[in-house]
Formats: sequence, structure tokens, C-alpha cells
Amino acid sequence: MAPTDRKAAVVGKPVEHSLSPVLHSAAYAAQGLTGWTYSRISCDAEGLPALVAGLGPEWAGLSVTMPGKHAALTVATEVTERASLVGAGNTLVQLPDGGWRVDCTDVDGVVGALLYAGGYQRKPSAQALLLGAGGTALAALVAMASVDIDSFALVVRDPAGAIDAFRCAERLGVKLEVHRWADTDFRDLAASSDVVVSTVPAGVADAHVSELAEAPCVVDVVYHPWPTPLATAVRDHGGRIGTGLDMLLHQAFGQFAQFTGRPAPEEAMRDALFEATGGTVPLPLA
Repeated sequence: MAPTDRKAAVVGKPVEHSLSPVLHSAAYAAQGLTGWTYSRISCDAEGLPALVAGLGPEWAGLSVTMPGKHAALTVATEVTERASLVGAGNTLVQLPDGGWRVDCTDVDGVVGALLYAGGYQRKPSAQALLLGAGGTALAALVAMASVDIDSFALVVRDPAGAIDAFRCAERLGVKLEVHRWADTDFRDLAASSDVVVSTVPAGVADAHVSELAEAPCVVDVVYHPWPTPLATAVRDHGGRIGTGLDMLLHQAFGQFAQFTGRPAPEEAMRDALFEATGGTVPLPLA
């Protein structure tokens, strides 16, 4: 192995269709990192500890996708504050002593989707409507709190599933009210919100897209097939929408920087993702 040879990979299951290699490989090319490679590794949560333990010093880091994001915390010797808040991590970086630091750059992904694609304008005491309470929702909660949103309406099928979100909100010092999906007046909540973020799977919120589109800023984590019904409703309403592709792009910037110690070549990464996805989503930058 040459001194400049380094490795990184995206780890998950399934992982065959991950776009992370497109982003990181484009970044390596733009930065002239000819000794760096980025691959895909199929691995579930149970297999992640053994996988990480077997990696040599040539490994700079791992991009962790589902279902291993919670398990990433268990293999790390250092946990960043935001990974602790979310209770999951998507970025494992090998430290000089052979240990691993876990971070959650998914938070950066949501912020990028909000500010640059969604056009969110920061203001004090803002309110948000958040759909879903899974790991992506917790990353969105941390992200929105970081841009001064301090009041949240969380809509879930079963309020009992919102315990982790409650704990996260308590640690963040923000207000969180939980609403049962079947009993929610989506139009009223959206109209009183500065931001709507939907983290639910495709199809789940389709019956309410016209109401949700009334919010001034909307983020929908779904991006395939495009446009989603929510994206269409937002655009018909004259609004702007952030997408899961925007989140993927902006979370990769921080990963690249942590893996390599260099600032991410954002335009090169954006252009590569834009081309790989057929130009379906504009992917604006700051």
C-alpha cells in the first residue's frame, strides 16, 4: 500500500443502489486524491461491529446507511453531541489510535435542504410541523433546532412511538407537542408553521399534500419517483421544496471533510449527483 492509499465505503443493506460512491468519487477526482477509493459494503446492523473491528489503518471512514445507523454508536469510541442527540450516526471516522468517532452529518443534510433548496429564512421562535418519529425525524429535529426553530408539532401514527423524539427535544430545550395522525388537522398545523418536514415513506402523506403545501418552506425526504405528490403540490402553490437528494448531497460534504481533512468540493459533488440522477432535482448550493 502506498502512503497515500486510503479507503472509505458506504455500509448498509441493501446498498447496491447507494449514490454515495458517486459523490465521494467525484470529490476525490476534484481534489486530486488519486490514491483514494470509495466502495459499497453490504452489511446489516448485527454485522457492523465485526466489520469495523476488522478494518485496517488504510480505512479513513465509513458512510453508514440503514439499517446500521443505531449500531454505529455502539462501535464508536467517541460520539459527537449531535449523534448522541439523534441516537444514531451515519459517519464513522477512524482515529489515529485505531478507535472510531461517530457523527451524524444527516443533521447537515437537513439544514442544507431547508436553507438552500427550501429557501427557509431563519427567524427567532419559529415553529415546525414534523411528520414521523424515526431516525431521520430526530436528525431533522436537531437540524431545525440549530437554525432557531424552537417549537414543534410532531405527527405520528401512535404517540407511544414518540418517546425518543420527546427525549431529544428535552435535551435540545425545545417545545414538542405530539399529535395522533388520525386526529390531526393538517391544514391548521401547516398554516401555523414556518416549516414542514415530512420523513414518512412514499404515499403515507399523499392525502394531505394540498394542506401541507401551504407552509412557506417544505422538505420531503422522498425523492423517487420524482416529483412526489407533495413536491407537485408545493410547486403548484408557488413554493419551494427541499428533497432527500438535497439532504444526501449536503450530508456528504461533512463526511468528505471528516474522512480527508479537506473542505468538500461542493460544486463537483453537486454536478456529479445531478448527472447521476438525470437532473430531476435542481440541487442548489449556498
